[in-house]
Amino acid sequence: MRIASLGSGSAGNATLIEGGGTRLLVDCGFGPRVMARRLRALQVEPESIDAVVLTHEHSDHVRGIGRFAGPRGIPVHGTAGTLRATPDLPAEVEVFDAHAPLRLGGLAIEPFPTVHDAAEPCQLVVSDGRFRFALLTDTGTVTPHIRSVLAACDGLLLECNHDVAMLRAGPYPAWVQDRIASRFGHLNNVQAAELLDELDVARLQWIMAGHLSQRNNSVDAVWSALHGAVAGTDAVVDVLTQEGDARWRELL
Repeated sequence: MRIASLGSGSAGNATLIEGGGTRLLVDCGFGPRVMARRLRALQVEPESIDAVVLTHEHSDHVRGIGRFAGPRGIPVHGTAGTLRATPDLPAEVEVFDAHAPLRLGGLAIEPFPTVHDAAEPCQLVVSDGRFRFALLTDTGTVTPHIRSVLAACDGLLLECNHDVAMLRAGPYPAWVQDRIASRFGHLNNVQAAELLDELDVARLQWIMAGHLSQRNNSVDAVWSALHGAVAGTDAVVDVLTQEGDARWRELL
């Protein structure tokens, strides 16, 4: 099983997961040309994508979905609330329940609800039968259910959206700062580190710090926050970029 980030941040998000003979794209937050270029940098043709799962309807996660998936006949999956709220969807869409597992080709998907200012947001654990990879972004709160779902994973893409001090000293108006920092907003670096402290990180091979704010966070701030949580483990910590990095991270 292997994972690649096509870009992660406030301006666009997309993650490619390959396992069990299936290529799954989680979110499609870039235009079709950018998506195609970044996939081909991984030696992946856009037409080879088997399915897209949308986590929620915000533009940085769905911006290119209709123009990317529609012409290629790629089915798009999402919760009922997400699909209702997403503009320009292709014709082929499938609804799933955020509380019920589903199977897409050779991959088992375990959706779980998140706490975010969206219609019916969720995140995912994806398994090929041997390894479990989880994505957790776009939530302002870590619930007991989220903790339980993430308890036995081999890889994790974890939101480190903002540094609290940088957010409060930054250029955003107060209402935007309050929205980001609210329980329906985004996880900050300290919240991400606290979650890792509660998980069995010894099993984690990869920790991918994602969805960094370009104005309210820094790579150094993320490293500083997460360092203690992974000290003494073999977990590799990567800080994802908005541009993507054209590399695979393999679970072995």
